[in-house]
Amino acid sequence: MVRVMKQHNAELQAGARAIDHIRAAGGVVWDNHLCMPLRCEDSFLPDLERCRVSGLDVVSLNVGFGDQSIEEHIRILAYFRAWISRHADKYVIPRTVADIRAAKAAGKLSVVFDIEGMRAVDEEPALVQLYYDLGVKWMLVAYNRNNKAGGGCQDDDQGLTDLGRRIIDEMERVGMVVCCSHTGYRTAREVLEYARKPVLFSHSNPRALVEHPRNIPDDLMDSCAATGGVVGINGVGKFLGDMSASTDAIVRHLDYAVERIGVDHVGLSLDYCFDEAELENYIKAHPELFPPEQGYTSGFTIARPEQYPEITDALLERGYDEKDVAKILGLNFLRVAEQVWR
Repeated sequence: MVRVMKQHNAELQAGARAIDHIRAAGGVVWDNHLCMPLRCEDSFLPDLERCRVSGLDVVSLNVGFGDQSIEEHIRILAYFRAWISRHADKYVIPRTVADIRAAKAAGKLSVVFDIEGMRAVDEEPALVQLYYDLGVKWMLVAYNRNNKAGGGCQDDDQGLTDLGRRIIDEMERVGMVVCCSHTGYRTAREVLEYARKPVLFSHSNPRALVEHPRNIPDDLMDSCAATGGVVGINGVGKFLGDMSASTDAIVRHLDYAVERIGVDHVGLSLDYCFDEAELENYIKAHPELFPPEQGYTSGFTIARPEQYPEITDALLERGYDEKDVAKILGLNFLRVAEQVWR
């Protein structure tokens, strides 16, 4: 951990003033999707400190995806929660937006959780309340492949099912945000038409810039904004069209999204994986989720949390004012939380 922090110290110094100034003026820096190894061990959880010292105030950690079972989701949630509780001097699991503001004032990182796919609920929408009570603040419909709730973006999407609608009803009742990243085009369209509260594409990039089924077309971006939701630009090189996952590429996608749907509906969710070797091995082992012909090959580079200060500087240098940068960095996600969480 000490070695990692020293390695990135120079990068942080270069951009910390701008990001800290925006935070001091009321901004909240929020990455809405990061991926820890889904194992009950402490080896990577200390790397949350990389987020805190990079200027982040809120992160959402994934606790399960795809076809993982209910038991697997609950085990990871229990383990992550216990670890965070043991390190309450630096981290907190917020229940409300007020908790986030209090944690920021105390210099602590707020950690919430997310689930990638309604397989975690199976056929029992009542589980949504349990997950929400354990800190899960958003859940997407399907992870690349179809499930009982709806279609995935890399499958023969048959649309949102009656079960999917009942799960969305329960999510909106308890305060959990609906997300359509990784979800099929038809299903996402039907979710956006059905939902009564803001919907996210938590970590999806414009398909107009890079053609890939994981990226989303303009009309889905438009409809997301119409719900009051947010499109979170991710830092995955393949989906940015820049395998180095550079800050310039991220800002290019942010620019496009802002011009298309307005600065009030754009955020950042890098999708950074804290064990890159594990990710690469998993991609190779699961071609049904990550088809090689769609570019899922070695060298799956993802932007790091340490790039947030650099992204902040790049936006300011492009002429964004500080209020708009603050929205992109996190205030837009905060607004959705204020509207949906209970």
